Amino acid sequence: MQYRADLKSGNKLSILGFGCMRFPKSLTKTDIAKTEQLIIKAVQEGVNYFDTAYIYGESESVLGSILKKNNLRKDIFLATKLPLSKCKSYDDFDALFKTQLERLHTDYLDYYLMHNLSDMALWEKLCSMGIEKWIAEKKASGQIKHIGFSFHGIHSEFLKILDAYDWEFCQIQYNYININYQAGMAGLKKAAEKGISVVVMEPLLGGKLATGLPKKAVARFNVENASLSPVAWALRWLWDQKEVSVVLSGMNEMSQLDENIGLAKDAVPDMLTKAENDAYEAVIKIINATYKIPCTGCNYCMPCPYKVNIPDCFSAYNVSYTTGMASGLPLYLTSVGILNPVNNFAASQCKKCGLCEKNCPQNIPIVASLEKVVKRLEPFWVKILIKIMLRSMR
Repeated sequence: MQYRADLKSGNKLSILGFGCMRFPKSLTKTDIAKTEQLIIKAVQEGVNYFDTAYIYGESESVLGSILKKNNLRKDIFLATKLPLSKCKSYDDFDALFKTQLERLHTDYLDYYLMHNLSDMALWEKLCSMGIEKWIAEKKASGQIKHIGFSFHGIHSEFLKILDAYDWEFCQIQYNYININYQAGMAGLKKAAEKGISVVVMEPLLGGKLATGLPKKAVARFNVENASLSPVAWALRWLWDQKEVSVVLSGMNEMSQLDENIGLAKDAVPDMLTKAENDAYEAVIKIINATYKIPCTGCNYCMPCPYKVNIPDCFSAYNVSYTTGMASGLPLYLTSVGILNPVNNFAASQCKKCGLCEKNCPQNIPIVASLEKVVKRLEPFWVKILIKIMLRSMR
């Protein structure tokens, strides 16, 4: 296993992290025995960063029980997240945190994140509730070792959040298709410049870069190196970048764990050859050619005066066609912040002012294209689902 130093603490973090959102299932419940085997094997092979969250169903409780039973807590760095949508007052911070410690059978957390901190307005709301004082108290007591945030939002908001607090790490969605998506490569490099370690989520775009690539894309990778799987191509692209500290993978099969561990044993920065980088460029072009809306994510259309997250609306729309609604719709709901208690940046917010179209180098009919996004990704049943979910968060 290769390790990279946390830029703030110097902790040696395994470049492969265990994402605990998708533990193996037996019917609708977590398969405890199978999950335990995976976790034990991962720790034995050197994986030392485990990431979960309050809202990941049984994840915290299952992980905590397995760590306690096998006496593994001190062998790993444990990360979980404060569910911001459930925070209505200062007292909620403590109540939620206490529940998480109980679920995880621990009295401290190595890495703690503000979950889905997607814009400055939300951070300012948390500050008005006393979050900075609360974090300081938990750090002083040793209950939180390192503080960070996970991000789903537009690039400009990511940069503002980076500067708003003395963060020690952050977590972003990033892969070779999402170079200009959300925080993007520019955000990754900016965080590293500030000495903030970056944990990467969705390296396989929910598995779609493993099993959902166009046949032409797979064939192009095979021309360069047929011995590498699509998973290997996706992970190696990330580990090639020195700014990436940890790549999270939601491994729910032993074969997935074995493959990823094998890849992580010799992955180092700047390992890719020119020919391999050329292969990525070719594959990106193949995938982009399948897009319904030819948006490159350049962000020249931003900021929208009505806060529509135009590039991410188009990205989710395109994904809904290239790899299916099962990945496109969740991508849309998270990236445009429809469930955000402060703001949302959905396509339906568009007022058709046309300012964006004047700045688009691709000459995309943005207003008409946003109407297509609404029709596909905000149909009546999605709006009903959103209302139900928002009600459950109150």
